[in-house]
Amino acid sequence: MFRKRQIVALSMALAAAWGPGAHAGDLVVSAAASLTNAFKEVARGYEQEHPGTKVVLNFGASDVLLQQIVKGAPADVFASADQKAMDKAVEEKAVKPGSRVDFAANQVVLIVPADSKANIAALKDLTRADVKRIAYGNPASVPVGRYTQGALQAAGLWDAVQAKSVLAQNVRQSLDYVARGEVDAGFVFATDAAIMADKVKVAVRVPSQTPVTYPIAVTTRETAAKEAESFVAYVLSPAGQAILSRYGFQKP
Repeated sequence: MFRKRQIVALSMALAAAWGPGAHAGDLVVSAAASLTNAFKEVARGYEQEHPGTKVVLNFGASDVLLQQIVKGAPADVFASADQKAMDKAVEEKAVKPGSRVDFAANQVVLIVPADSKANIAALKDLTRADVKRIAYGNPASVPVGRYTQGALQAAGLWDAVQAKSVLAQNVRQSLDYVARGEVDAGFVFATDAAIMADKVKVAVRVPSQTPVTYPIAVTTRETAAKEAESFVAYVLSPAGQAILSRYGFQKP
């Protein structure tokens, strides 16, 4: 069941590459899944300040979004949930290096269903026999998965947890697995846990081996370069930062 859902989710993510609903004159922003709620409001704020501009948002796992851009999907701005994905974007010449800037920070947390009786209070509890399924983003393509792997390896728990893994194609899928009670626990960002506070609860705030920072950059597509620069500036502005703060993001 989980495998089938992973395949469907990945197919949908790849399909989004070719049809985000963009038209000539639109500003297309590809952003990490964990930014979904915040960037929807950021887009509304930007459109209010720039009448006539339509912001088209495309959300997904950072690495998947990058591959979409590399393969020709329209995107004017790329916002990643970790530095590695943006490093790849620079290497692939998908973004303008000089436009790259960090705009937010986050934290990885371990969550459990709101009605969980498992009493998970530390990462080592994940090795217990009664904890059978643990969700986290696929480290090969999802930033939260990479952060999770680093934290578990540092704690000497990676092999034990990996044996119980339910891989998610993006952080929101991991959140959904936990919210529906389909897994015993899952790793997400703190901001993701906050939007489903009625369905999940934070069991552990996970120490990260690297800072959880979000970079944003203008892509090399010239269609709306000036507008893209303007959008990035808005994200960094007091108005943009205030929106991000309301959704739990911290300053980088």
